[in-house]
Amino acid sequence: MHSTSSGPIAIHLETFAPAVFSTSIGWLGFKIIRRISQKTEIVLKHTQEPLRENEQRDWQSPRTTTVGFAYLLLVLVIASAWGFLEAALASVLATLLFNFFFFPPIGKFTIADPQNWIALFSFLATSLIASRLSAMAKRRALEAIERHRDLEHLYAFSRAMLLIDKAGPFPQQLLDRLAEIFELRAAVLFERNTGAFCRTGIPDIGFEDVEERLREAAVHGVSLSDPNRQPIIVAVRLGSEPIASLALQSGMMPESVLQGIANLVAIGLERARAQGLAEQIEAARQSEQLRTTLIDAMAHEFKTPLTLIKAATTSLLASPDEPNDSRQEQLAIADEEAEHLRKLIDDAVEMARLDTTHIDVHPQISDVQETIRECVASMESEIDHRILEIGCDKQPPNIAFDRRLMKLAIKQIIDNALKYSPADKPVAVRVLASNGILTIEITDHGPGVPVEEQTRIFHRFYRSPSVKDQIPGSGLGLTIARSIAQAHKGDLTVTSRPGETTFRITLPTSYAGDKK
Repeated sequence: MHSTSSGPIAIHLETFAPAVFSTSIGWLGFKIIRRISQKTEIVLKHTQEPLRENEQRDWQSPRTTTVGFAYLLLVLVIASAWGFLEAALASVLATLLFNFFFFPPIGKFTIADPQNWIALFSFLATSLIASRLSAMAKRRALEAIERHRDLEHLYAFSRAMLLIDKAGPFPQQLLDRLAEIFELRAAVLFERNTGAFCRTGIPDIGFEDVEERLREAAVHGVSLSDPNRQPIIVAVRLGSEPIASLALQSGMMPESVLQGIANLVAIGLERARAQGLAEQIEAARQSEQLRTTLIDAMAHEFKTPLTLIKAATTSLLASPDEPNDSRQEQLAIADEEAEHLRKLIDDAVEMARLDTTHIDVHPQISDVQETIRECVASMESEIDHRILEIGCDKQPPNIAFDRRLMKLAIKQIIDNALKYSPADKPVAVRVLASNGILTIEITDHGPGVPVEEQTRIFHRFYRSPSVKDQIPGSGLGLTIARSIAQAHKGDLTVTSRPGETTFRITLPTSYAGDKK
């Protein structure tokens, strides 16, 4: 029994124990795997959405950055093209669009992530600052351009002021240049010293009381540069002293430009006044020199006829019983020398008149050779026993000229030739005609004129240093002769070498006098 019953028990124990162990292990493993699977599923479930969000964010991040830079560039372009106000509006609009289209929740003007607030306000601040800087740079560039243009206008005005024709009225020309360069509709200049007004342009409404306002500004030195009131009144000062005032009708003009215009006008007026004063002083000096020179020349020229007249009258008074023939001879000498003296006085007066006034020419068709013979006949006492040769290549044409003036010019040149030529050498006068030009040549055989003096001898009062103390003269003869020739649209020139000098009066054969 014992052995029979123990067998099955042993077998049972051997077969049961492995089966229970295996089943328990399998169930435990299944539960563990299931738990891991559940945990994994939970983990995967929780990580899939962030992964998708990261993936979406990774896809959107470059796009968002690109759009942000594009918006910023657009704002800068608007700031550069228009200004800060337009750029500020564009910055706000770009920020709203950025939020609406590119920050979640997309399509709404709400911000889910607090970090996006920082991003949006940083973008807005950057846009506004960049817009401000761009607008400032644009404004400064425009101001620099305006300053450059103003400087160019002031420079052009100063240059034009230096080139103003001295023959015309300086204040009027100055005002005309000012209006032209600065494109003024109208302008008025008042000079305090003279009380004169100069005007240019066509004034609009507002110029009714301009004269009184200009006087007030010139007296008190107060500028009325109110851009809302036209015209603008500018006081012109020389140092601290007001000397004039300007009324300008124009658009907006900076205060610096107005002051620059006033300074240039002051300099121009003072320069014109100084030049006028210098010309008056020079004219007075030359007038005094002219009087002195004429007195010296007249004293020398008058000496011979006065001496002869004095000798004749003294002889008559000393010999009252002198025969009639002798008395008549003495009276004839006195009369002849008195006539010579009268001609000398007339010539001196004529020379002085021609030297100080405009030469009034009265041309008439005349024979040049006959005019030369009349001139030589009037110089009988100067020529005396000298040799004077007159000739021409062929019969010259009759031309229009002022006989009185031309005889005076020829006489001055012949007299000059006789003074400088040796007594035994001839003085030749020739008349030539060629190519519409009639030429009167007067040649002497004196020492000649140095090259460096051939221009200066035509200057008033100039006399060569080498002969001025040896040969009498006024230094006016050649100047007057040249002025007469030029008044006939001709000229007086000289060619010279040692031992020979030739003066040439050239006259156009077509000259018929100035058109009135």
